[in-house]
Amino acid sequence: MEPERETLFHFGATLAANSYVDFHRRAFNNPPMPRPDAARRVKSYSATDGFVYQYYFFEGNRGQRGGNPGGEFTYVVSADRRSAFPFKIFVAQSALEAWAKQNGRPLSSSEEYAVAKMRLFQAFDEGAVQAPPEGKQPHEVVVDESNLENLLVQLGI
Repeated sequence: MEPERETLFHFGATLAANSYVDFHRRAFNNPPMPRPDAARRVKSYSATDGFVYQYYFFEGNRGQRGGNPGGEFTYVVSADRRSAFPFKIFVAQSALEAWAKQNGRPLSSSEEYAVAKMRLFQAFDEGAVQAPPEGKQPHEVVVDESNLENLLVQLGI
């Protein structure tokens, strides 16, 4: 007596239980594409000294300066429309904590970003935004206890 065969249905074919079909994996017709860079919205700022800067927000990270934590906001700036360079704003965590203690609430991440952007505008007006010398770290300005309140007043916070 012949043992009973269990049959499997695969792609419309009937196969014995101990049978298998090799399907050769073909390479995809369309190889994976690299992820595109994020679309950046280039903005302009007319500084009080007459220069018109173009800039866009590049990234925000948590960082440290001299052992003090804070938010690091990087913008890409152009003063001549031919070359661009990174410019950083560091928002000291100690200033944010002092403000939160005094006002009964912490600043939101959007408010922290707005403070960094206002500090960027202030740096444009001061003429402090310049391309770093070749091979050097990008210039940066700081938001700390000495200027946070003034920046928040400008924002109406």
